[in-house]
Amino acid sequence: MKKGYFITGTDTAIGKTFVSCALLNAFANKGVNVGAMKPIAAGCDQTVNGWRNDDALQLMKHTNIELSYQQVNPVALPSPIAPHLATEYLNQTVTVEKLTGYFENIKNSADYFIVEGAGGWLVPLNDNESMADIPKAFRLDIILVVGMRLGCLNHALLTAAAIEQSGNHLIGWVANTIGPGMLMIEKNILTLRRSIKAPLLGTLPHMDTKEVNTASQKLDIDFLLELSKPS
Repeated sequence: MKKGYFITGTDTAIGKTFVSCALLNAFANKGVNVGAMKPIAAGCDQTVNGWRNDDALQLMKHTNIELSYQQVNPVALPSPIAPHLATEYLNQTVTVEKLTGYFENIKNSADYFIVEGAGGWLVPLNDNESMADIPKAFRLDIILVVGMRLGCLNHALLTAAAIEQSGNHLIGWVANTIGPGMLMIEKNILTLRRSIKAPLLGTLPHMDTKEVNTASQKLDIDFLLELSKPS
């Protein structure tokens, strides 16, 4: 693996999967091998093949390497609740060490990897660990998805600060318009560009989640590819 990125967000349901798929599509369009992983997913449907999470299935559609569902989403939890509560309900425990083992087994199968978190940055994983511990263990830089809607400034700045304070590296952020009626959206984005040290990788207008190809063309994938070149 040349490079990998951990996708986090300012909240749940703000477009992490949509942006992750767009990034996967953009990398694939550049002719590089790209894989995806959602280490833990809470909120799955029962199928003949076992529990399946829609976010993980969407990620699989946009990779250009062969990975099994279990490799992409090794921990699939039925209940759509915080992961530590979902595992507690099943009398199970999931640790960062265990998830790291799953990632180590697949990370060299692609040039680039997109790893999507669950919920927001500090969502608990167990009594002692949170989502924030995963990218550090996986050695991945962070891409923050900011759901552009009323209240996003506070959420984005708090999350960006928490990422830096945790010892992780915020490599960039994406402005994803989930509130189509948001007032002064351009000035809100300008405020964030002035306040977040990492560069803006792209602004996505309010769009259907099926428009992944269109979204991928609005992301600065060349910046990310340039970062992986030998110095």
